[in-house]
Amino acid sequence: MTGLGMRKFTEDFKREAVRLVQTSGRTIEQVADDLGIGRSTLGKWLAKHREADLLSGPHEDTARELARLRKENEILRAERDLLKKAAAFFAKETSR
Repeated sequence: MTGLGMRKFTEDFKREAVRLVQTSGRTIEQVADDLGIGRSTLGKWLAKHREADLLSGPHEDTARELARLRKENEILRAERDLLKKAAAFFAKETSR
């Protein structure tokens, strides 16, 4: 893309758009149309917000805490696997 149609949005704008979806009772499509942004853009902001909220720390709600811990576990496993591959790669390179 050449960037001609790309607009930059502040974090405050993104948070407010997400808040509107969560509290107004309107659909993502309706809020996106009202704000003049793409539906997929708003959907991405909403997903990012939900993940950030999930990973924000311990939760009183057991189900949310379990979901947070599972997500954290998934991230840690991916990091571990990447480090294992890197260690194997560098071990192979130094043995030549």
